[in-house]
Amino acid sequence: MNRVFLSVSFGLVVVVSSAFAQENKVEGWKSLFDGKTLEGWKPNERPENWTVEDGVIVGRGKRSHLYYMKEEFQNFEFKADAMINPGGNSGIYFHLAYHDEGWFFDGHEAQINNSHGDPVRTGSLWAVVKLYESPTKDDTWFNMHIIVKGQNIVVKVDGKIVVDYTEPEGAKGPRRLGKGYFALQQHDPGSVVRFRNIMVKRLPQPKRPAH
Repeated sequence: MNRVFLSVSFGLVVVVSSAFAQENKVEGWKSLFDGKTLEGWKPNERPENWTVEDGVIVGRGKRSHLYYMKEEFQNFEFKADAMINPGGNSGIYFHLAYHDEGWFFDGHEAQINNSHGDPVRTGSLWAVVKLYESPTKDDTWFNMHIIVKGQNIVVKVDGKIVVDYTEPEGAKGPRRLGKGYFALQQHDPGSVVRFRNIMVKRLPQPKRPAH
C-alpha cells in the first residue's frame, strides 16, 4: 500500500513540474542565472567582489557593476529576488551601455536601498522618480519586477506597483529609454547585496495609437 502511494505521489510531482516548466516556456520567460556560476555575466571592475554562494549572486566591497552580456533588451519584463543589508545600497540597471568603470547616467536604475544615507529608496527610478519610503526591509528577500513597454516603465516590489512612469516624447537628460544591457550594482564597501531567481521575458514593441 505504501509503495503504491509513493509511486503515485512521485508521478504527480513529475507531472506538476513538467507542466510548470512548459508554462514558463510558453510564457517566454528565460532564466539569466543558473544558480551555480556567473555564466553570461561580466563584472566591469573588481571581479572579486562578485561571488555565487548557496545558489545566490552576492556583491561585496567597493563599486562594481555586474553586466549580463549575452544580449541587449528593449521591451521586456524582468524579475529578480533581492536582499540588501542594513545601510546597503544597490540597484538594477537596464538599457545600459557597457562601461569599463565609474558611475553611469545612461539607461535607468531601479534603486535598492532601505536605509543607506541616500534617501532615495527601493523601487525608485534613480534621479527620475524618487520614493522616500521603502516598500521592503533590510535583510529580507523581496521581488523586484520591472516592465518596459515603449516609453512606459513600471516597477513592482512584491507585486505592488511603486512606480508607473512614462517618459515624455523628446525627453532630454542623461536617464533615457533606449536599448541596452542589464547590470547589477555593488555600490560601496558597506553594502552587501544578494540576487536570485533572475529572469526576463522579451515583449514586442507596443503599437502607437492611431491619430
